[in-house]
Amino acid sequence: MDINGELAAKLGVKRSQVDAAVKLIDEGNTIPFIARYRKEATGSLNDEVLRDLFEQLQYLRNLEERKSHVIESIEEQGLLTEELKEAILSATTLVAVEDLYLPYRPKRRTRATIAKEKGLQGLADLIMEQDPKYDLIKEAQAYVDPEKEVNTPEEAIGGACDIIAEQIADQAQYRAYIRKITFGEGLISSEAKDAEAESVYEMYYAFEEPVRKIAGHRVLALNRGEAEKVLRVRIVAPEEKILQYLCAQVIGNKNAQSAPVLEKTIEDSYSRLIGPAIERDIRNELTERAEDGAITVFGKNLEQLLLQPPVSGHVVLGWDPAFRTGCKLAVVDETGKVLDTKVIFPTAPQNKVKEAKEELKRLIKKYGISLISVGNGTASRESEAVITELIKELDTPVSYVIVNEAGASVYSASKLATEEFPQFDVGQRSAASIARRIQDPLAELVKIDPKSIGVGQYQHDMDQKKLSDALLGVVENCVNRVGVDLNTASAPLLSYVAGINKTIAKNIVDHREANGRFTNRRQLLKVAKLGPKAYEQCAGFMRITGGDNPLDATSVHPESYEAAGKLLEKLSISFADLKMMQAQAALGKSADLSGRIRNRKELAQELGIGEITLDDMIRELEKPARDPRENMQGPILRSDVLSMEDLTPGMVLKGTVRNVIDFGAFVDIGVHQDGLVHISQMCEKYIKHPLEVVSVGDIVEVKVLSVDPV
Repeated sequence: MDINGELAAKLGVKRSQVDAAVKLIDEGNTIPFIARYRKEATGSLNDEVLRDLFEQLQYLRNLEERKSHVIESIEEQGLLTEELKEAILSATTLVAVEDLYLPYRPKRRTRATIAKEKGLQGLADLIMEQDPKYDLIKEAQAYVDPEKEVNTPEEAIGGACDIIAEQIADQAQYRAYIRKITFGEGLISSEAKDAEAESVYEMYYAFEEPVRKIAGHRVLALNRGEAEKVLRVRIVAPEEKILQYLCAQVIGNKNAQSAPVLEKTIEDSYSRLIGPAIERDIRNELTERAEDGAITVFGKNLEQLLLQPPVSGHVVLGWDPAFRTGCKLAVVDETGKVLDTKVIFPTAPQNKVKEAKEELKRLIKKYGISLISVGNGTASRESEAVITELIKELDTPVSYVIVNEAGASVYSASKLATEEFPQFDVGQRSAASIARRIQDPLAELVKIDPKSIGVGQYQHDMDQKKLSDALLGVVENCVNRVGVDLNTASAPLLSYVAGINKTIAKNIVDHREANGRFTNRRQLLKVAKLGPKAYEQCAGFMRITGGDNPLDATSVHPESYEAAGKLLEKLSISFADLKMMQAQAALGKSADLSGRIRNRKELAQELGIGEITLDDMIRELEKPARDPRENMQGPILRSDVLSMEDLTPGMVLKGTVRNVIDFGAFVDIGVHQDGLVHISQMCEKYIKHPLEVVSVGDIVEVKVLSVDPV
């Protein structure tokens, strides 16, 4: 198989782009590095396409490896023909290869192998000849052998039919047809094991839908219901059509003796061997598609959550709400340093509201708190009520924001949190994390297993390795897109930078603590285990503000510094000017350099770089060290709260999208319960998925259609 050609066709890109990408991957380059710094070679393939290419490359290489193994195995048996070899080499999926290999695969002891041991293969061959001149019972008599437990002609015929049934089931073309027609015309159905029992699966107690149309989230729901032993799930195939097909393929003429025997054998082969195997194949394929879809949605949601813009310039009070154990507070300064921690008890059963307000006023005055970040877990609604009352009593402006606290408890009990805050208990760590999530969502959320962040659907029901790999790829893309401050980044954040693993990340932090801040990127080469290849991959994503070289604060890669220097010289921009431009960029101002360049092609040739690299360099110099998250919508800062009782149908409100799933989106509108916007209500035109319209973190305007108090 021409793997690169196949990839180009599947991805809809040029062969040359695939050739370059595969070569770079094989040379050990990371996806973020290729996407950002090898655009000239790949024709600007982005990280998403490159990850897809990498996954499919692995699949196709595994496919070729499997083909070689199968051919070798059949050849060792002395059964390989040129026709079979060609069929295997031409197969485009692992399923097709396994279908072709099935007749030659070493089998466990089956009814067919037992019949062969009894010497009944010859009778099976005779039946398949369907020659009308043979008297079947008479021919079978010759195979009767009590020593082999074949006592009658009927037993001999039965054993021969077991051999034929397996031969039919092993035919790759039959299985391909049956798989296709079952997928195209079959139904997936479910029923309750106990129709009287109440459960979340009641809509699936008498459920039926065409296999080809079933949505991924329903497949995953059926799988979970089946795993929990609430549902029976099966594929209903067009059995009559399948049996007609098999009879037409197997029975050559209507022989009065052999035809009835073969018809019965075909039914047995389908019901006992082919049908169950095809059902497993289709269920597996449906599950794999559903998982891929769910992982894609999870990844998109995670990306949007990680790329939420930081809320900077605030001393933040992190508030981890609870009832019995009290609300844990952590005061965090503008840099993320924890200044103080407290526990207050404004909620039931203590209800010490007055004492809590006094403590809050003291903290706000002492530390200049201007923003309260409240976790959305248990007791958050009651905490909001206290906060809004407090805000009305203050003489300084304070806002609050509701933060998705999913994963905060996982982080607070982790080894990492213990190392970061050895003097704190889990509640205090959680409150600190909730505060930092609003200050820099990316830097804080990378400390948590992506699966625990809570923006997915059925994540516990799918292939965990596939899910982890995909989500780690999303985190890696986000971290490298934003870049990291080499002098402040934590080890968990650094570990997601291209070319950096956990060991090297820890070594960077240790080197920083032992030797002081980095003043230039080249100093990375002094870090233990960080060699030239790792430096090449990571350097462009590391930022150093106020260092020796202002280019170190940009995404310009050190390999392009010479070209960048020549470009600055041609534009009459000194390093001092560049530092001033960086300071202005931090205030939201950007320079216009593009208008000063007349002929980009000539300039790129003069600088010895490609035009794409030149364009990226100009964009970076126009907005040096700008955070790409600045262009995204920030969170809604509130000063008052709504309750469910305040909501009425027809009310129009602003809210934050908290999660996007296959059938809609959950929106936080400031009441304790997120509202569900069904996919059918999202826009006037038809959409296949809510992600076409909204993403996690979007600020949207919603209209209340109905209120269902719980």
